[in-house]
Amino acid sequence: MDLSELDYELPPELIAQHPAERRDASRLLVYERETGAVRHRSFDGLPSELHGELVVVNDTKVVPARIPIESPRGEVLLVERLEDGTWEALARPTRRLREGRRYGPVELLEHLGEGRWRLRLDGEPEGDTPLPPYITEPLRDPSRYQTVYAREPGSAAAPTAGLHFTPELLAALDPVRVTLHVGLDTFRPVTAERLEEHRIHGERYEVEPEAWERIRVAERVLAVGTTTVRVLETLARGGPLAGRTELFVTPPFEFRRVDALLTNFHLPRSTLLALVMAFAGIEETRRLYRLAIEEGYRFYSFGDAMLVL
Repeated sequence: MDLSELDYELPPELIAQHPAERRDASRLLVYERETGAVRHRSFDGLPSELHGELVVVNDTKVVPARIPIESPRGEVLLVERLEDGTWEALARPTRRLREGRRYGPVELLEHLGEGRWRLRLDGEPEGDTPLPPYITEPLRDPSRYQTVYAREPGSAAAPTAGLHFTPELLAALDPVRVTLHVGLDTFRPVTAERLEEHRIHGERYEVEPEAWERIRVAERVLAVGTTTVRVLETLARGGPLAGRTELFVTPPFEFRRVDALLTNFHLPRSTLLALVMAFAGIEETRRLYRLAIEEGYRFYSFGDAMLVL
């Protein structure tokens, strides 16, 4: 797949800087693959669009991972806690940082290249919410960058499709939980000329046996978010119930356990957009994005959602 197929033009004013006042007041674009029908709904109407699908959510929790450092002035962004208790992180300004030095609560142990470091952190993370760079305005309530069902700390970014759910909506749908800790590579733009040349780093996941059994035997499954898709399709290909997944979903792709997808509108040249195209179709996705722009939908992490049935 040529990288140019992941391009589109987005007016800057459609990049959502704040979440909707009420989580489930976001808009919902509904697309039926079988008929081609499109409907414009409010997110609180999601239950009426479903027809018995088992809803599966990713219950990972974003850690307060953005830690400022004073000298030199910069920051450390925690990406993943490693098995030995150390962390992998991004740090800047990398060229002025040194292995073996302490910077506040951080001790840099090893430079891994491309701005990545292995480090030791004093205690638990106590930094700021790691908002994406396209959100340039402060977030008044950090809990709005967590899903209401977030339970397992470990992510550097939120599984944003889940940000629209309220406790009441969640109770009405009785979802099954899986866990995938979101790393920054999920959101890293593709820079290779061909999508197939892009390397995606593994992300840790875990699924309880009872949860997988419910998912395995369900007649239809709705995956909430692209991270949930990666977990389910990893397990459907014989993956263990806990481990790391490097599954890279690109067109064409045979979906073995995901029958419907709930997702936000994603950045150009991203692996997330490639996954949506694999599920909904390349030209269909491009058409839906053009329509969403024409209709003034809000894009990216705090934006509106799309349901592909």
